[in-house]
Amino acid sequence: MTATGNSTFAMPGIDPSAPRRVPLDALKPSDSPRAQRQDEEHVRKLADSDWEFDPILVHRGTMRVIDGMHRLSATALRGRREIAVRFFDGSEADAYVLSVQLNVRHGLPLTPAERRLAAGRILRSHPHWSDRAIAERTGLSGKTVGKLRRSASAEIPQSHTRVGRDGTVRPLSSAEGRRIAAALLAEDPGASLRELARGAGLSTGTVRDVRDRLRRGESPVPQGRRDGAGPATVPPQLPRQRTGERPAGEVPSDLATTAVQKLVRDPALKATDSGRLLLRVLLATELTPDQWERIADALPPHSVPLVHVAAARRSAEWSALADVLAQRARGAA
Repeated sequence: MTATGNSTFAMPGIDPSAPRRVPLDALKPSDSPRAQRQDEEHVRKLADSDWEFDPILVHRGTMRVIDGMHRLSATALRGRREIAVRFFDGSEADAYVLSVQLNVRHGLPLTPAERRLAAGRILRSHPHWSDRAIAERTGLSGKTVGKLRRSASAEIPQSHTRVGRDGTVRPLSSAEGRRIAAALLAEDPGASLRELARGAGLSTGTVRDVRDRLRRGESPVPQGRRDGAGPATVPPQLPRQRTGERPAGEVPSDLATTAVQKLVRDPALKATDSGRLLLRVLLATELTPDQWERIADALPPHSVPLVHVAAARRSAEWSALADVLAQRARGAA
């Protein structure tokens, strides 16, 4: 008989290869939302049982346990020095989400307070996820997650889009989605309703209405809709900064450039696939404010809504990464 909570090795990001034996002292404690990290009575029951434990799940980058702390402690209580491990290769933020998700699905349940605490942290690290997507992973209702998002709006990076449970990127505003659908139609008038619906994050019925309105020479957004001001082909202009003005908390461009130059010379980053990937991304987007402005000015009107969606999502992802790194920096201080 085996002791485990769930079959996890088929989930995205988890190495499907055979488990590896890892020394216990090479592993770090779980980053868990639990107020009480471990139930000692449960550990003793596991240790005294005849069960052969299923592999625990570990974040490869940090060697931190994602799922299986009770099995790890029970293995130590049995006097063993190694344990079977499966590895997760995603980010630390995604590892935390996976830990919460697995704790919600099996084993000792999280309390409502612990679930809300976990949802708050996930909102800060994954602000582009929809309320329902976060609710599904934390065992809360979508309404509860929405209340948490509104109550902590100052701490959460804002985005005009959300990634749903199915992985589809959808605009928060149906008007924004209608403008995107209109832009897609202008680019490819022969596109099917399903293709347009996927691209704009709308239902096929709404896309059909957009197409019919455009054929009648009307705006894709019905008149009087609260969030529907403005035609599809004239998107809002990017805010211009006055000379010498910099938003609070923004790193000066010359300092950021110096940081990239130092990272490029870091042999530790060049030695790993993830490090080399980071360097490629940083170098590819190392542009001056004038270059970004020229890019924005040169965009054809029909492309602006789509670039806006992509840029908003990238902004949320970079902001979430910056928040995670800031937390790590504070912890190391």
